[in-house]
Amino acid sequence: MSSPTGPAGLPVRMPRPRQPGRHRRPEPLAAPEGAPALVLAVPGTPSAATRSLAEEVVSIARSELPGLDARIGYLDGDDAEFPTLQSVLTHTAQERAARYEQARAAGVDVKEPEGPVAVVVPLLAGPDSALLRVVRQAVMDSRVAADLTDVLGPHPLLAEALHVRLSEAGLARADRARLFTVATAADGIILASVGGDEAVQAAGITGMLLAARLAVPVMAAALDQEGSIASVADQLRGSGSQNLALAPYLIGPEIDPGLIEEAAKEAGCAAAEALGPYPAIGKLALAKYTTALGIAPQQPQGAPTR
Repeated sequence: MSSPTGPAGLPVRMPRPRQPGRHRRPEPLAAPEGAPALVLAVPGTPSAATRSLAEEVVSIARSELPGLDARIGYLDGDDAEFPTLQSVLTHTAQERAARYEQARAAGVDVKEPEGPVAVVVPLLAGPDSALLRVVRQAVMDSRVAADLTDVLGPHPLLAEALHVRLSEAGLARADRARLFTVATAADGIILASVGGDEAVQAAGITGMLLAARLAVPVMAAALDQEGSIASVADQLRGSGSQNLALAPYLIGPEIDPGLIEEAAKEAGCAAAEALGPYPAIGKLALAKYTTALGIAPQQPQGAPTR
């Protein structure tokens, strides 16, 4: 069988045929035309650091889904430097209506799509009924058709993020497959959450995944319940753990950073940083959005445990 040839009989480089079946490279996913906006609901007192964190989270989401309209609304915003969630939803609806009105005025026969104007994703690792009530009230007060998703956890990617934060603080091995030890590695982890008993139970699910990664006991406690941190520290020490570490099961803005330091002193141990803008946070926020709209090919997967 002869090969295609070009001038002077030289062979011509032919395009590769598309691979069929499961080896075929998946088509890139993009936001559908007219898709609702993703509005990240950010708790806590707004600050430059909070804004930077939120902007990084939505930047990650945009990079994963080209064409995504992603916005940030603050639960305690001021509508100037830090727009409130309610005002962001209102402006999103107004801009959407204006776009379709302009298109119709230009003679384009187009109807505004049915369904929500926005999908609101709370920037919370676990459930916090008090904060979620504020989010729901802001959505209701905006009088905008918006869907509200669940919080980001529990999820294997959050266990991965906790592992990374502990390793960055020198409190866990960065890679369990490598045969080396860290002198300050903890043999017991306090997973600190906010939101009361419900949050502790939800954190416990991610805690089991973290325990499997680190091969050390992990117990969840509540930063907002007096005595919870100290009680869990006593339980871990009573079961044989001597070198404890506190891992905040928090994104960051939802609490005063000083609470983590106080909790670590109460438990008599070192603490890792909050999850912050770890890449998994942006991916999980996007997964909540795409799942709400039914356009997610699959949920983000955590790294396999070994």
